[in-house]
Amino acid sequence: MSFSKFFATRAPAKINLTLHIEGRRDDGYHELHSLVAFAGAADYLTFEPGEEFALTLEGPTAQAAGEGGDNLVARAERALREEKPGLRSGAFHLVKRLPVAAGVGGGSSDAAAALRLLARANGLSPDDPALYAAARKTGADVPVCLTPRGKMMSGIGERLGPPIKLPPLFAVLVNPRQPVETRAVFAKLGLKPGENNGFGGHPAIAENMDFESLLRSLKKGRNDMEDAACVLAPVIGHVLAVLSGARGCRLARMSGSGATCFALFETCRQAGVAARAISRGHPEWWVKTTILR
Repeated sequence: MSFSKFFATRAPAKINLTLHIEGRRDDGYHELHSLVAFAGAADYLTFEPGEEFALTLEGPTAQAAGEGGDNLVARAERALREEKPGLRSGAFHLVKRLPVAAGVGGGSSDAAAALRLLARANGLSPDDPALYAAARKTGADVPVCLTPRGKMMSGIGERLGPPIKLPPLFAVLVNPRQPVETRAVFAKLGLKPGENNGFGGHPAIAENMDFESLLRSLKKGRNDMEDAACVLAPVIGHVLAVLSGARGCRLARMSGSGATCFALFETCRQAGVAARAISRGHPEWWVKTTILR
């Protein structure tokens, strides 16, 4: 096998359209149920096979992502080498554009992208069990990012449903550039081990739903981390108010543990007009139009 080839892939933002925290297990982990979609906004990762692992970063959020061994790309590479002794590694270069500690799974998506590139370079099948095992070792959100298509995830993120064909969802993503630590949001929820929240189950999500049907289901759902995150970072409430007030907005919600929020629109034009208005009013915020799939 020749290892002179250069490989590249996108690492798209993961958006939790819903995020139900159903309870806390006796071992302390939180059980969740979430409909996940992926955005056009993304980081970009390249890989050139070589003798030793290396990682370089550039981009507007590279410094916050960290370049050492704790970067999730490095952790994913180590995890896959543990699963596949003799794996050929090499040099990764990450162009980091997504905000960090932002509820969009940027680091997890980067790690999943690294696993995909290593698999291609080493002739591994995309469904090789070693990839999923390495993803689980790397982080709770990494498995769902291995195949970046809409799907349900549950458990602590390790139980994945099949890919779901979602209608194109025209969206505006907004991050106020204030990082929010996931652990702190979980702590603010205040669930004790063995305690359930009692808020009710997740609405049904079917294959090939049209926009209006999906929207009705999404409105029956929620993000159970939203209130706790707003207490820790009140600016999130401001972002949600601005998105909700945008003309044509059909749903505004926080993604993940925050602080990134999204709004859904019927048309690309409505999303673009809203994004431009929000950017003018809040030039300090990260604002992106995208299609969620």
